[in-house]
Amino acid sequence: MPKKLLLLPPLSVSSAFRAPRTSPAARLAMNAARTGYRVFSANSTAACTELAKRITERLGAELGKSVVYQETNGETRVEIKESVRGQDIFIIQTIPRDVNTAVMELLIMAYALKTACARNIIGVIPYFPYSKQSKMRKRGSIVCKLLASMLAKAGLTHIITMDLHQKEIQGFFSFPVDNLRASPFLLQYIQEEIPNYRNAVIVAKSPDAAKRAQSYAERLRLGLAVIHGEAQCTELDMDDGRHSPPTVKNATVHPGLELPLMMAKEKPPITVVGDVGGSIAIIVDDIIDDVESFVAAAEILKERGAYKIYVMATHGILSAEAPRLIEESSIDEVVVTNTVPHEVQKLQCPKIKTVDISLILSEAIRRIHNGESMAYLFRNITVDD
Repeated sequence: MPKKLLLLPPLSVSSAFRAPRTSPAARLAMNAARTGYRVFSANSTAACTELAKRITERLGAELGKSVVYQETNGETRVEIKESVRGQDIFIIQTIPRDVNTAVMELLIMAYALKTACARNIIGVIPYFPYSKQSKMRKRGSIVCKLLASMLAKAGLTHIITMDLHQKEIQGFFSFPVDNLRASPFLLQYIQEEIPNYRNAVIVAKSPDAAKRAQSYAERLRLGLAVIHGEAQCTELDMDDGRHSPPTVKNATVHPGLELPLMMAKEKPPITVVGDVGGSIAIIVDDIIDDVESFVAAAEILKERGAYKIYVMATHGILSAEAPRLIEESSIDEVVVTNTVPHEVQKLQCPKIKTVDISLILSEAIRRIHNGESMAYLFRNITVDD
């Protein structure tokens, strides 16, 4: 007679190990927390966190809990004080005068978040450092490319920046780069804060800045002038690496090899192409750092009949003696955005005015986190802008 199989009752799970029942609303809240976002500031100085606070206020969020400081031996230490597992993390890093410290703070924080299992790490770097070192100079190096590789290695997966010095810098990165524009805010300032701006002329202080100036002039329906000449040239052609190796006296030339001789450039005396007489002159550029060239341009424009002179730039680095030189110059007002902290310079020179760009940065963060298109932030933006 076959044996009967005895069906045992299912094992009961002890209440101590039974998963608690959760409502659908609670489960949605838990999923939202797991796939949420946090905003951190990688700066160790209070003055540099002002932009991060403005952005989080617009987002209705709080700054992530972290500690960034310099040890007595000069090393940078970063400690993340909350869980970031599975979340989108935005690191806001404004670049103060101590550029190298700011870069290390960003790299170390990105790596700390990577090891803490953040889902995406997006760097919000309004002014990208070393952007002027994006070309080969003699036996130098393209430092901007090196920095891009270091950021990728540290764990960044995306970057939000503003008005790169050279748009080709985006090609240095192996991940997406959103290069936002500050020109809508500066154009709005011209229309609302400069009296009688219809009588203004947009000025490029060198031929290199002519495309940017032309963009402003076309949007405001104003005239255009370009300053050209020896005093305004800051990048020497001999520094581009094509003269390497250097010429050697009594060098032996291979028989039959006769390369055509390149004529040396002779730059003309400084001139203004365009009429600025009896007008307001508005000089536009992307960076204002050493202000000697801007001061010299203002003097030339005064001589040509401009009765008021404004300087507008996205990034107001204003290093060294810039505030004093501006105060003593013919420049009436310098307008920059808050991509770089410059509160100390404003105290030294009341001619310096600030335009807040936290609105577009906060909107970029919101759109990236929600997976929305960034096209709205680039509407009416052309390649030359």
